[in-house]
Amino acid sequence: MPIIKSAIKRMKQTIKRNERNVGIKKDIKTANKAFAAKPTADTASKAQSELDKAVKKGLIKKGTANRRKAAIARTAKEAGVKPATAKKAAAKTTTAKPAAKKAPATKAAPKKAVAAKPAAKPIAKKAPAKKPAAKKTTK
Repeated sequence: MPIIKSAIKRMKQTIKRNERNVGIKKDIKTANKAFAAKPTADTASKAQSELDKAVKKGLIKKGTANRRKAAIARTAKEAGVKPATAKKAAAKTTTAKPAAKKAPATKAAPKKAVAAKPAAKPIAKKAPAKKPAAKKTTK
């Protein structure tokens, strides 16, 4: 057991980080197993999302995540799974709200040209306050 206060704190931090890292790795593995069992667009998206989260947390490197995501995409393509992005785009267009109707324009008198306001006079800056002369010391 550490005796120094900073070492005790460091040990507590290590335990917390270890628990978080194990949890994230477990989430990645379960998502990959779910995709392997039933390759669908949702499971592929979930597995890739878990890898992105791990990169964001600093648990795995970006290249490792990209390699694993490419393997998931390759497997999905071989299984004939369509990407989920096409479904999301179609869902957005069907649920879009209709445009608000504009009130019919009425004939209004043309607006008069507004005369340009004269520019405000710039405020003069105050001169900096003079500092008192330094006192001379005699030796």
